[in-house]
Amino acid sequence: MDELGDLMDVTTLAVALISVGGTLGGTLGGAVLSQRASRAEATEQNQRADRAREQERDEQALQAKRDLYAYLNTAARAYRVAAQDAVRAAERGESADPAILDAAKEAWGDQYSQAQMALSKDVLQVASKLNRALGVGYSVVKQLPSSPDLNEAYERAKAWFGGPLSDGVWLLRVTLRHDLGVEVDPHFERIRVQMLTSLDTARGSLERLLATERASR
Repeated sequence: MDELGDLMDVTTLAVALISVGGTLGGTLGGAVLSQRASRAEATEQNQRADRAREQERDEQALQAKRDLYAYLNTAARAYRVAAQDAVRAAERGESADPAILDAAKEAWGDQYSQAQMALSKDVLQVASKLNRALGVGYSVVKQLPSSPDLNEAYERAKAWFGGPLSDGVWLLRVTLRHDLGVEVDPHFERIRVQMLTSLDTARGSLERLLATERASR
């Protein structure tokens, strides 16, 4: 009987130990799983935060690019209009305030200088060609008073500002819109090259004509 009792005590103790072990094991296992779940959730939250920050940076960069393009486009248009207005005023015999044209020239120069650091190759090519064309337009206005034939000079100036230079400003605007993805034309690259060539050719011819007039004086 004593042996039987001892055996029962041992069995009872073993069952108790197994029960306690199972409980502890379940508790520890649940804690480990909970920790893993917490770490996984924290990792996912960090990844979501990183993606959100990256998206915010991208959106800020895109907005900064849009602002830069808007200012560049506005400055180009204002410069051309100021020069064109000066020609029209001179033709009417009115005195135009030279500070207006100079301010427009300076504003374009500032925007162009900033844009040079951010423009892609194709956009920079257009802006660079237009910059030279606008510079020639400025020379046209400044040389008007000393032109040997004023009527011819007025007609030449109006043709330049209303034709090639106007096309150049339009080309810059459309190029900027394409670069932003706002406007898409599969044939635009061919158009861009053709218009740039025409603008550069017209600008070169006008430059040589102005240089000849200066030399003849």
